[in-house]
Amino acid sequence: MIAVGRRWARSDAGIASVLALALAGVVVGIAVMPEKVPMNMVFLPLVLGILFLSSRVLPWFAAYVILALCAAAFFQEEFTPRIVVALAVMLSVAILVIYLTVQRGQLAVGPLRGQSMLVDLRDRILAQGEIPTLPDGWLVQSALSSAGGSPFAGDFFVATTSERGQRIELVVVDVSGKGEAAGTRALQLSGAMGGLVGALPAHRFLPAANDYLLQRSWEEGFATAVHLSVDLATGIFELRSAGHPPALQRHAGSGRWEVLGAEGPVLGVVEDVEFVGLRGRLAPGDALLLYTDGMVEEPRRDIELGIDHMMGEAESLLRRSWDGLAERLVDLVGSPDDDRALLLIHRRS
Repeated sequence: MIAVGRRWARSDAGIASVLALALAGVVVGIAVMPEKVPMNMVFLPLVLGILFLSSRVLPWFAAYVILALCAAAFFQEEFTPRIVVALAVMLSVAILVIYLTVQRGQLAVGPLRGQSMLVDLRDRILAQGEIPTLPDGWLVQSALSSAGGSPFAGDFFVATTSERGQRIELVVVDVSGKGEAAGTRALQLSGAMGGLVGALPAHRFLPAANDYLLQRSWEEGFATAVHLSVDLATGIFELRSAGHPPALQRHAGSGRWEVLGAEGPVLGVVEDVEFVGLRGRLAPGDALLLYTDGMVEEPRRDIELGIDHMMGEAESLLRRSWDGLAERLVDLVGSPDDDRALLLIHRRS
């Protein structure tokens, strides 16, 4: 981290130096040829500085721009209304840049770097849910859609294998809030859950996640989650839920869907809670769906109707194939105004 900070500092110094030289060149051009070099050229280095300089360097560069504007104004042969307005606008913008940058100085990064950091954070959330390589005969798919098409969501997955690849641990989490508002909390929680689920026995994972949330003391510090632990040799699974919509199991023999009613309190609200596990088995051809409430909840509609609707759509889509079923189902079902996440695990026949 120290090395990265030093590289950023060197980069800032280099960019600021180039922009300062460019601005000095503009001022010289205005002094030598005021009729050919427009006053507005002073504004271009400031725009580039806003984009590329960190908030540690930008206020000083904006102050340098103000001095350059004063120098450029000194070399003007006459002050037309157009020049006066241009000067006033550019001075106001430079002062506003200084004020806003000082207010946000704790970030110490520029807008473009800040955006790249946010993208990296989002990618880290998604990486927690990457499905590991599974033995032949198993298919796991996931799909995620955030509210309003935002790149950040409060729903996320955690997936890992244990017992030397003989067991898969799958978690679907819905953090309170949606979109960008829940994105930062989802990032922090996904990292914690990614470490916990691979290090603890299945029955201790949700209690540990609950303790973690209680320690954070967030204003909106609760989350719902469902944890599935599957023995890939036998298909026997354990399912535990923390205030989450019920999982759905499709039995290949009958072609019917079963609602698995594992229950437990939401995470981050009550201390010292236990989550009772529900045991079952995925026979060849069976499948399980884990999902968030955005898939089945809509205004003025009971969640049971939403679950029935999703099961019906899933059965209809299965007539084509299992491939891409998770993404097709998320595109078809649920509210676009809420984060939606769905995870499918299928034991092939």
